[in-house]
Amino acid sequence: MTAKDLILGQHAIVASFSDEKLAVFLAERGVVAGERLCVERIAPMGDPIAIRVSDHLLCLRRRDASAIIVQPEAL
Repeated sequence: MTAKDLILGQHAIVASFSDEKLAVFLAERGVVAGERLCVERIAPMGDPIAIRVSDHLLCLRRRDASAIIVQPEAL
């Protein structure tokens, strides 16, 4: 499952990344393997989405969020 597949309010743990270049970009913003994230907002047309990682709110395009492989937590 990827971060783009999560629903509003769902929490997940970052497992890995499918794009190394994007992984470096996200790591600089606190999105690293083992970190917990939550989908906080989804734009009306579904793109972009806002995820909270630690104390940061990060807006990502859905195609970028699809590079974040996550392990979802139970709802």
